[in-house]
Amino acid sequence: MLIFHDLETTGLEEADRICALGLIVEGEDGCMTDEALIKPPRKIRSEAMAVHHITNEMVKEAPAFGSSKIGTLLQDYNNSDNILLAHNINFDLSMLAKEDFFWQGGVIDTLKCSRHLIDEIERFSLQYLRYELGLYRSEEKEAKRLGLMLKAHSALSDAFHVRLLHHYLNEMADDEKLMELTIEPVLIKKFVFGKHKDHYLEEVAMNDAAYLRWMLEQSIDEDLEYSIKHYLQG
Repeated sequence: MLIFHDLETTGLEEADRICALGLIVEGEDGCMTDEALIKPPRKIRSEAMAVHHITNEMVKEAPAFGSSKIGTLLQDYNNSDNILLAHNINFDLSMLAKEDFFWQGGVIDTLKCSRHLIDEIERFSLQYLRYELGLYRSEEKEAKRLGLMLKAHSALSDAFHVRLLHHYLNEMADDEKLMELTIEPVLIKKFVFGKHKDHYLEEVAMNDAAYLRWMLEQSIDEDLEYSIKHYLQG
């Protein structure tokens, strides 16, 4: 089975935790969907609420992850026969690990696979790909078929868009290949942010290597770290 997954959190720092979870389980018999609020062991930060609109009052009576029905459902599918899919899956897995949940099956990261397979674009956020690849054109019909009400930045809606992106990627690679690409580093060629935005990393390595060495000391994406090291080594 394929389990498309997304979660919302109390923030993006090390101590932050899950406050919502969305799942779409796809098997031979069709799709099942579920979404639930989770009561985290810490307050939701205001900057996180501004993105997903989940407030501390909304999760006050929600179950903790370990006692939630959706957590139990995810655990029921936690075996080597199933594949968990998410956009930037390492983040999701790290958040689940804080709840003592460790996925045992295969994984597909639609972010990393998109970076590997789609050369003509440089930005890979889920919402950017939704529009750049034209995924939005089929979403209303597909959401209706699944009985979903799409809502911006909700865990279930994002899991739904992961599913649409996965279907797009399957046109270029099957799931075995996508699982292989998920664990292969991606060589990023151009900065899409910062003072060297739109400049090639190879060019920056030649002209401002100190900046790249400084970036390695920051908390950065593993593919960017791999790419910076690659170009610094020449």
